[in-house]
Amino acid sequence: MDNLDVTVLRALHGWCGAGQRALLATVVRTWGSSPRPEGSIMALCESGAVVGSVSGGCIEDDLVARFTRAWAGGGEDAARVGGPPVFAKYGVTADEAHRFGLPCGGTLEVLIEFDPDPGALAELLAALEAGQLVQRSVRLRDGAVVQRPAATPATLQAGAQEVVNTFGPEYRMLIIGAGQMSEYLATMALFCGFAVTVCDPRVEYRASWSVPGARVVSDMPDDVVTALQCDRRTCVVALTHDPKLDDLALLQALETPAFYVGGIGSRRNNAARRARLKEHFGQTDEGLARLRGPIGIYIGSKTPPEIAVSVMAEVLAVKNGVALPQGAAVEQAKQALERM
Repeated sequence: MDNLDVTVLRALHGWCGAGQRALLATVVRTWGSSPRPEGSIMALCESGAVVGSVSGGCIEDDLVARFTRAWAGGGEDAARVGGPPVFAKYGVTADEAHRFGLPCGGTLEVLIEFDPDPGALAELLAALEAGQLVQRSVRLRDGAVVQRPAATPATLQAGAQEVVNTFGPEYRMLIIGAGQMSEYLATMALFCGFAVTVCDPRVEYRASWSVPGARVVSDMPDDVVTALQCDRRTCVVALTHDPKLDDLALLQALETPAFYVGGIGSRRNNAARRARLKEHFGQTDEGLARLRGPIGIYIGSKTPPEIAVSVMAEVLAVKNGVALPQGAAVEQAKQALERM
């Protein structure tokens, strides 16, 4: 499953390349509660086809109605299509917020670009598919686009002269082990827009793998971590319970900028893992500070799908920079329960 931005841009490129009229809508400002964050994009074709979203659906409906009518030569927007970018603001009044399904007090502003250049879209897609980070600047007076490599991820910047949005390569998840829990976790990660690689040298586990869309490899996990070149959009989750497979891969992952590195196991098993890494590999508490375990947030999970839900929730919280409340971690929650 592709990263959502890539899916939107690919659809837009296909429409524009085929000579169809189309637009790209980007959320550039939000006030109060908003269904989608700044930088969210959607593409709309003259046929009414939509990919991506800028809200919960009602704003998309309004954009479809306005601009399919405009492309047909009707409505107040008919003179705008084909011209420079325009802004549209939704939810300014309580009535509009109710009409467009925005949360109480929610307001958002959308930048609308008409008929983006398919050549520039192709260059952007090629860079993203190659794992590059790209800054895309749109000049507001005429819609001219400049794309350049970016060193770090950045939030959208909307100024008086231009709007700058940074597009990054898709988030990636490397799962060590192809067991049942891995299938649940891989499925959720794919739906959340992650590119998923599953590594397991054990043929009996790989043979029963049944999740389409995840890449399955048979190399040793630490070699896969090295080959993957983990970056700040990569997480590594070890699920085999086998030190021969998990330990070296986790050690290798800790040497990378991966935003999340963790291994499955009980509190006792995780303590044993840390002791092994210190005794046999010269690790220290400081060197293991980024190693998560027991992984997941505490939701009383017992079954593989429930445990996978708790792990995915923790991964997303770390990805999104959300500090989990005290007691949400499995170890802290279980310690608190034991004291009761």
